[in-house]
Amino acid sequence: MKALFQEAGIPVAPYGVLRAWEAREQDDTALRFIEANIGYPCFVKPANGGSSVGVSRAESREDMGPALGMAFDYDDKAVVEAAVNGREVEVSVLGNEHPEASVAGEVIPDRTFYDYESKYAASSTTRLVIPAGLPNDVSQRVRDLALRTYQVMGCEGYARVDFFVTADNTVIANEVNTIPGFTSISMYPKLWAASGLEYADLLTRILDLALERHERENRS
Repeated sequence: MKALFQEAGIPVAPYGVLRAWEAREQDDTALRFIEANIGYPCFVKPANGGSSVGVSRAESREDMGPALGMAFDYDDKAVVEAAVNGREVEVSVLGNEHPEASVAGEVIPDRTFYDYESKYAASSTTRLVIPAGLPNDVSQRVRDLALRTYQVMGCEGYARVDFFVTADNTVIANEVNTIPGFTSISMYPKLWAASGLEYADLLTRILDLALERHERENRS
């Protein structure tokens, strides 16, 4: 994902990919690479997954062993990314060849980062601010970049595109979530509701898009 972002000129935080065997057999080399090219703090996550499962934040070399171990419990590759000091902003995207972007929303997590507990625990005090309190030009830039990112990744149907917005309003792409949460507290449907598309109509649109794609593929 990150390589495709970079190839398309979409800004991303410094990152690297480690395989489980590299971490086992080349421990010092791997750590030196991370420290030279990414630094601390950084986030360590499974290359595939969702809901922040297996993701942890490493503040120092001492944290890297447990962080990589957790990531490798879920995948044989781990992505290590520099921590970005910025606001977490998300956009819901809907469509096949001609996608549309919702308003942007901001996540204000109740802990160091937006982890599984922050997303789903009943006790979570994480706040979703919809629409995000961004200057109009920055909000439009985020939405435009969400559409571009969606298309670069070859997405169809629906997805949520996540960004960081720094203090100087630099927009950095974080990831594309192709199966975003659809609970009553999830950002994806809330963003569309704020954009004028209610939950039932959103589900109908998603089903219509799936049928449209199926028909198109059958014609080809």
